Amino acid sequence: MSKIKPGHALPVFAAALAGVFTVSALQPADAQQRKSLRWTTSAVGSYGYTVAASMAKIVEQALGGEYTVTVHPYTSPTVAMKAVMDGNGEIAYTADIGMTQFNQRIGGFKDYKPQKPEIAHSWYAYPMESMMATAAKDADKFKCWKDFSGKPVFYTTAGFMNWLNWQRIYKALGYEFKHVQIDLKSNADALQAGTIVGSATYTTAGRSLAAYWKETDIRMDVRVINPCPDEVAKIKAAGLAIAEVDPKNAFSKDVGPKTLQGVPILFGYNARLDMPEDVVYKLVKAFYDKRDELVKADPGFTPMAKDFVGMQVQGINANPQIPVHPGLAKFLKEHKAWNDKWKVGSSAS
Repeated sequence: MSKIKPGHALPVFAAALAGVFTVSALQPADAQQRKSLRWTTSAVGSYGYTVAASMAKIVEQALGGEYTVTVHPYTSPTVAMKAVMDGNGEIAYTADIGMTQFNQRIGGFKDYKPQKPEIAHSWYAYPMESMMATAAKDADKFKCWKDFSGKPVFYTTAGFMNWLNWQRIYKALGYEFKHVQIDLKSNADALQAGTIVGSATYTTAGRSLAAYWKETDIRMDVRVINPCPDEVAKIKAAGLAIAEVDPKNAFSKDVGPKTLQGVPILFGYNARLDMPEDVVYKLVKAFYDKRDELVKADPGFTPMAKDFVGMQVQGINANPQIPVHPGLAKFLKEHKAWNDKWKVGSSAS
């Protein structure tokens, strides 16, 4: 039976997040015969957690009832990645920038030595666009992203991929990154009280907001501040992209600009290399076969549904030096999308 793993102090409402695909109860004897497949994700309320919880039944069905899926939220994707590589999970929530930092052993992965085989490219699911918002009452103080430099801002939870993305953005712009850590549920209160002058927001595929930002959007009026033209030029010169987002697709109210601008990152769920090839292959194929159903469940899957294979290629090309899980490699070869320059990983990689 799909369930949220006990022992992580989850709020009662967390169980409802899995309601997109409700899993029927199993007899205890049957459940005991099934293998465990643990998905580590970011914190409850984050988009990564919600997606993993809601897809539990698809995963179990794809694997023929052989596995019981449990979702394990951690404080950030960085911690979730380490949990898998230390043997406390099989599939980790991550993003292209997280895979880069792990491969280079920088940031949260400095001096890190996995106890188990490393994670490899396995499945890339959706892009996210990092943007900046402030309270509407304070919007006249902020014209560009430079106006947030050195000031108290919540850049999403420390260790989140969007948090890492903002560090990458500020490095390109030469700005001071002054992060104030708050609880996700305190986002609106902190903005209204002035504890923070800005809060990094993000959309998935230009559409879906994280649960805590949906709450913020309901509770208060916010304004999204776009980068100024000179900042856009510097960001692009650093090899990063600028994505345009229609605010009506994500926010329930007017947030200022008619078109929002953000810096995208690509998110995925990557498996450890000692996971069997057939397991990862079945998962990837199931997501491919059910891509239209996934869009109906969450519009954030729209880009993946439009070009599923292309998104996997994009994820690998962001870090081509990192091995590809044999299961994904098999899938890409079947779709004639394999690049011989890539490396198929093994548990000894």
